[in-house]
Amino acid sequence: MSSSHSHPGLGALAATPRTSSRASNERPSSHDGRDSDQMSPRNHVGSGGMRRQNELEEALQEKDTDERSIREPPSQSGIFWVSFWIIVNTVATIGIVFTNKAIFSDPSLKLAQLTFASFHFFMTWLLLYTLSRPRLAYFVPRRTTIREVIPLAIAMSLNVILPNLSLAYSSITFYQVARILLTPTVATMDFFLYNTQLPLNAVMALIPACVGVGVVSYYDSLPTDDASVMTTSSMGVFFAFSGIFASSLYTVWIKSYQRKLQISSMQLLFNQAPVSSFLLLYAIPFIDTFPTFSSVPLNRWLMILMSGMFAALINLSQFFIIGQTGPVSSTVVGHLKTCLIVALGWIASGRSVGDKSILGVLIAIGGIISYSVAMLRHTNRVSK
Repeated sequence: MSSSHSHPGLGALAATPRTSSRASNERPSSHDGRDSDQMSPRNHVGSGGMRRQNELEEALQEKDTDERSIREPPSQSGIFWVSFWIIVNTVATIGIVFTNKAIFSDPSLKLAQLTFASFHFFMTWLLLYTLSRPRLAYFVPRRTTIREVIPLAIAMSLNVILPNLSLAYSSITFYQVARILLTPTVATMDFFLYNTQLPLNAVMALIPACVGVGVVSYYDSLPTDDASVMTTSSMGVFFAFSGIFASSLYTVWIKSYQRKLQISSMQLLFNQAPVSSFLLLYAIPFIDTFPTFSSVPLNRWLMILMSGMFAALINLSQFFIIGQTGPVSSTVVGHLKTCLIVALGWIASGRSVGDKSILGVLIAIGGIISYSVAMLRHTNRVSK
């Protein structure tokens, strides 16, 4: 399980600041109280008295707003909290990739992918349920019918299971670099499904990104005589590209479902996560191979728990990052995570600096960064 480039299962969460959410929750109760207290005088005033009464109410509302802004703690939009959540998101994203790789390196756990995904979906729902409680009130849940979200829930399951299978049968470097293909695949789907067009310089930047992934795929899948060097099997390549298609379809559908159901991404994820987890329970007995629990060492069970916690932290931190930073900061954070995972994965793979696949890594990362720069410039020109 990874994040946009590195955590596929849990799409980006649209966020609203916590203070505004609480203020909106508190405001109706205070207004209702004020209206009931002033109901009888309002029935006895004339038009001039009504105007004066309205002015008095507006003054009281402004005073109430000022007092609330003084009582509430400082907003988390400061530099410290933004930096804190960026660090949490980066560490959790890197942690979940390497933790999942360690889990799937155990042959007894590699074939229990559906159970693992169902556990992650449950952890995601548990986090969102906690955040939606009135005491926290980070977002207001909105219910949808199960029938409405079943197609998206199936896509969400494939969006997690196929990339996890890719990670199980490939090196971390290839896994992460291959995720770069999400961007051109989503752009292609948007073009054919919704006639969404990209600027020419952005399209040209995607060409070296795709070429770079191809170079890494070729050299990383070549057999080697050195047993200490991690390579990618043909199954890893197959699962990687099928996972990219599933993740891209899921990404496109999220935007479509949000428009159709008129809900935020957080509300949508709150509805689809338990459905995905429940649907997998039907397939688990027929597909998964369960290990003998006594044969799995304790540290592997701790890793599974850590993976679920990392998934929760990624969603929680992404909630704040999206709400408190601009597109440039979010893009930079995404590329930073990609570069760090690729670099650390390269070190862990045992490959030398002179390995030819490093050329593909540099070309792919350079292409996707150029694409991001082109899109940000295009967005700025359109908004002016």
